[in-house]
Amino acid sequence: MKFKYSYLLLPILLIAGYFLLLYSMPKYAWQYVFMVMLVLADFYLWSSVKKQVFNYRIWLRILTISVYWFPLLLLIILIVGSAIVPVKSWNDALRTYMVGTILIFYTAKLLPITFLILADIVRVIQKLFLIVKKDERKQIVKKTKDEGITRSRFLQYTGFVTGGLVLGTMFTGMLKWAYEFKILREKLFFLNLPKDFNGYKIVQISDLHLGSWASKKPLQRAVDLINDLDPDIILFTGDIVNYATNEVIGFEDILSGLKAKDGVFAVLGNHDYGNYVSWPSEAAKRENMKQLLGFFDDIGWKLLNNENELINSTYGQLAIIGVENWGANPRFPKYGDLDKAIIGTENADVKILMTHDPSHWDKVVIPENYNIDLSLSGHTHGFQFGIETKEIKWSPAKLMYKHWAGLYEDENKSGKYLYVNRGLGSIGYPGRIGMLPEITLIELYNS
Repeated sequence: MKFKYSYLLLPILLIAGYFLLLYSMPKYAWQYVFMVMLVLADFYLWSSVKKQVFNYRIWLRILTISVYWFPLLLLIILIVGSAIVPVKSWNDALRTYMVGTILIFYTAKLLPITFLILADIVRVIQKLFLIVKKDERKQIVKKTKDEGITRSRFLQYTGFVTGGLVLGTMFTGMLKWAYEFKILREKLFFLNLPKDFNGYKIVQISDLHLGSWASKKPLQRAVDLINDLDPDIILFTGDIVNYATNEVIGFEDILSGLKAKDGVFAVLGNHDYGNYVSWPSEAAKRENMKQLLGFFDDIGWKLLNNENELINSTYGQLAIIGVENWGANPRFPKYGDLDKAIIGTENADVKILMTHDPSHWDKVVIPENYNIDLSLSGHTHGFQFGIETKEIKWSPAKLMYKHWAGLYEDENKSGKYLYVNRGLGSIGYPGRIGMLPEITLIELYNS
């Protein structure tokens, strides 16, 4: 009878977990199946290591068990807790490090799980295909003992070692590399650029995700780096929060300190609309957006929601065009209205578009032949993980986005460019590995 009850308990808990996640964070409910598979794999790994663990001294046994199951405990607290207290109301540092720790531990466990599966496959193959006589089997066993470690045991040890390396690397990425800001510089040449815009300095920043900053000091350092570049204009390409406007509280003084001769301009990203959490009512969601718009006003950033700003000079005009979020992926909103945004820019010599998602350039700007000289995007974060050297540029982001980091030129040789910023903040995993947080300096020149 006890077995029957315990057999029914697991599916009940799994179903309850899904509805809790659907209620508290509906946009992330689609990830639940993956979470369940990860937890099941966690138990599979534990079945392999528990025999060794229970041979430890009592204090080491307790410590090992506690550390092993700690990320699962955090995952349960996150799902259940967010149903009781909306995740948007949590302390930012607590939420950031909780989610980061869960991701780090489970990512590190994936490698030993993978190698353990391979080891089990090796054992099954041996049992299925190495059916030999008893004396021959004894010779194989003796030979294996003489040679030392078995293949399956070697695979298990390899998994644990590599998992440990991943664990250490990811914690370093969260505690250190997340705040190693990198200034990347580009010089672009345009035939129609008025001569008094020659050398015009644009600083682009993107994806601040203020809810992921556990400390304000690194952000102040980033602001100081930007101001030291003495930009003519600063352009922010979306995602200032993770979930809700309350994340911006306390950052007003720092962000209002950004200075540029022609001002600071911004657009909205997919996270800025409050679509990733449940709201008690549509009115509450609208109030959240109203507060966000007020925040941009308070810090002196001009938000361009399907509109533009003209920068005039003696010899010509530069148009800064901003659209709301437009993403090709069905999961992301398509609020961007480029036709509306460009009204009044017909006489501008050079047009610069701020659009959060780079797929907008690929699916709309170029195919429909809009007269946009330079598009600036963010959104991808460069996956916050990758390899970038003189010879190699790779990230998992490349599997999802055609244009995911850095400068791109239109394949049709139209002279149109796209720059995708790797982001200054982080989301999900609050760290960076090989894809450092970016401040972009773009200088315009007449060709």
